[in-house]
Formats: sequence, structure tokens, C-alpha cells
Amino acid sequence: MTDGTLYIGTRRYSSWSLRGWLPVRLAGLDVAEVVIPLAGGATPAVKAVSPGGTVPYLEHQGAKLWESLAIAEYCAEAAPALWPADRIARAHARAIAAEMHAGFRELRMAMPMSLFRPAAGTCLTDGAAADIARMQAIWTGTRARFGAGGPFLFGAAFTNADVMYAPVVARLLTYRPALSPQSQAYCDAVRGHPLVDAWYAEAAREPAEWHLAKYEAAP
Repeated sequence: MTDGTLYIGTRRYSSWSLRGWLPVRLAGLDVAEVVIPLAGGATPAVKAVSPGGTVPYLEHQGAKLWESLAIAEYCAEAAPALWPADRIARAHARAIAAEMHAGFRELRMAMPMSLFRPAAGTCLTDGAAADIARMQAIWTGTRARFGAGGPFLFGAAFTNADVMYAPVVARLLTYRPALSPQSQAYCDAVRGHPLVDAWYAEAAREPAEWHLAKYEAAP
């Protein structure tokens, strides 16, 4: 008997689901996973289970959470190391996580998450380029200030800040815009994390009938 259920969308495409799944797994919550194939927008299947009509949606020991940042905060109550221990570092982590959660619309629109799409060197609009420049500045500044001792934003620990940026890393690895060596190293570190690797492996095993042609063909 598990303590609840985590509802997620198709792993190949659902960037927000990845943001919910990672902290749940990092915190070790004992929940069942239910994958709902996505077809664009708030489908009836998603609306049937999620109060907000979106995924991820977590039910755990009476808690009901349909927002990825709320899920990350909830998981940090069980696993405090999901945020940096230092007060200033923790405040910075929350700020950059919130900026990712609320912003970078141009990048999201131009480069939808599609883990296995043959899309290298494509889809770089001016707006997406500006978002990528801002993101690299965040990564570089954060690592310079707080990242000693490991490959992630706050060093050796993979925190909720890394969780929030992991789906964007997946986009960058698909579309391959030019990145600084430091940013590429960070992307490679995120991709190499065991849980991110497990997500990719599960995505590769999803049924072909879940694939959406518009996200599988080269742009």
C-alpha cells in the first residue's frame, strides 16, 4: 500500500511533470505513478483527476498538490536538503526557481520539450536566444557564488533549483543552441543525474501510440 499517487503526463513531452516527479523521487515519497498521455492542453483525462486540470498532480497522505513549485516545497519538508542549508543560498535558490517557474516563455514556445526529437540547431528565435542568455547568466552567477564542490547550481547536491531547470536542460540538449562551456558542463551534469537518466529511459519505453507527430518530426 502506497501513501498516495503522482499523476504525470507523457514523459517525452511533459516538462512540468518532470519538475514534479524529480522532487517526489528525491524526497523518497512512497507514491504510485500514473501516466496520462498528453494531447495538448487540459484534456478530459487530466481534468478528471487534477483539480487544476494540469499535471503533475500529487496526492500524498491527505495533501493534494497540482502545482509543481508547491510539490517541490512540500517535498522539501520531508527532505530539507532539497533547498540549500545556508539562509542566503536558500533564498537565492528560491528566487531563481521562481523565475524559472514564471518566466522564459519565449524559450518554452520556440523549443517545446521533446526528448528524442531530431532538432539540433533549430528553433532559435530572438526571444528564445534572449531567454537562453538570461538562463546562462543565472547558472554562471549562481555557480560562481554557491556552486563550489560539485557540478550543480549549489555544488554537490541536486536541489529544487536544479529540479526547476532540468526540463530546460532537456530542451537545450534536444535543440543544441550554442552554449558556453560552463553551461554545457552543467547541462551534461543534469543529464547524467541518475533520476534524470531514469526519466529518459522510461520515456523511451512509452508506447508509440502516445507519440505526437508535431513533436517527433524535425522542425
